[in-house]
Amino acid sequence: MIEISRNYYAEQIVNKLAQCKSVLKKDFAMGNRINTCYLDDLLNVDDVIKIYNAFPNKEYLLQLKDLREYKYVGIQLDKFNPILEEIIYAFQDARVVQLIAEITGFEELMPDEYLYAGGFSLMEYGCFLNPHLDNSHDKDINNYRVLNLLYYVSPSWQEDYGGNLELWDQGLKHPCRTIHSKFNRLVIMVTNRSSLHSVSPINHHGQRCCVSNYYFSPKPADTQNYYHVTSFRGRPEQKLRDIVLRGDATLRKLVRKILKNRIKKPHFYRK
Repeated sequence: MIEISRNYYAEQIVNKLAQCKSVLKKDFAMGNRINTCYLDDLLNVDDVIKIYNAFPNKEYLLQLKDLREYKYVGIQLDKFNPILEEIIYAFQDARVVQLIAEITGFEELMPDEYLYAGGFSLMEYGCFLNPHLDNSHDKDINNYRVLNLLYYVSPSWQEDYGGNLELWDQGLKHPCRTIHSKFNRLVIMVTNRSSLHSVSPINHHGQRCCVSNYYFSPKPADTQNYYHVTSFRGRPEQKLRDIVLRGDATLRKLVRKILKNRIKKPHFYRK
C-alpha cells in the first residue's frame, strides 16, 4: 500500500485554486460583508472519502463543551491516522500559501505548523459554535491571525442537517449569511475584529467533519493594530448567555495580557 503524501494533496489543491483564482479573488473582495470565498470539488472524491474515514471516534478526541461551544477536536496528530496530518499540512505547502495570498491580497502569509486552534474537528447531533471572533494572534502573540481555511469532508452532508458556517456580516442585530458545510468544499475566511461567525446547531445523527488551518501575518487584517482572545457572544435570542459570554471574554483577555508568558496553551500540536 502506497501512503498518500501531503504533496499529493497539495498538487490537487494548487491545480484547483489556480483554475478558479480569478473568481475566488473577486468573491473574497466583495464589499459590505466578512471577506469570504469558497471552492467546491477541491480533491478527487475517493481521496476525500478516505480522509473522512480516517477520522477517529469521538472518544479519542478532546471534547469542548460549555456555553460557548460543543465539539470534538484533534490536535496531537501523531496519535491518529497519518492521512489526517498529510491533508492538514498540504494546506501549508508553499505553493498553496502563495495562491491563497494572491486570492486574498494578504502579504507575508505564514501557515501555522503548530496548529494553534487548528487541526480537525468532529461535530455530531447537538454540537454547535456560538457567534465568536477568533483569537487575534498566534500562540506566542507575535503575528496576527488573518485567515481561516475550513475544508469539509462529510459525504452527503445536507444543509438542513445544521453544522453550517454562519457569517454575521452586519453584526448580531441582523440575519446571518450561511455557507453550507458541503462535502469537498473549502471555505477561505478573513479573521479580524469584526469577523463574527458561528456554526449552526446540528440536528442530524451523523458526523460533520472539518479540516482547519489558520494563516498568520506580521500585519493585521485591518488598518490598525488590535488584540483580543477568542471572544464568544450569545445568539440574538440568547440575551442572558450573551452577557455571560461577553464578561468571560473580557476576563480572559485581561488575564492573558497580565500572564502573557505564563499561560499554558494546550491547543497546539506538540511535535
